[in-house]
Amino acid sequence: MFVDERIYTLHAGQVPAFLKLYEAEGMEVQLRILGKMVGYYFTDFGPLNQIVHMWGYDSLDDRYERRKQLQASEEWQNYARQMRPMVSKVENKLLVPAPFFEVK
Repeated sequence: MFVDERIYTLHAGQVPAFLKLYEAEGMEVQLRILGKMVGYYFTDFGPLNQIVHMWGYDSLDDRYERRKQLQASEEWQNYARQMRPMVSKVENKLLVPAPFFEVK
């Protein structure tokens, strides 16, 4: 399984509003289309005002197709229009499993 790690740095004080909006309007469509939420977190110390979420994919092609479907979703675009003003920076990493790691 490949893991797509996404880090959104929000403008100061936006974490509660972001999480509330995501739970109400973004989470269901993202779960339905992307499928495998590995984790969804916010930072409490260290770099503040960050949302960190991870999604699992069977392959790079699986990731590409699911992300394409998400971006084409009107539901997702409606959510994204509300979410984007809260975000100041987006980081994205593709995490590749070590040869000895097996998902349990």
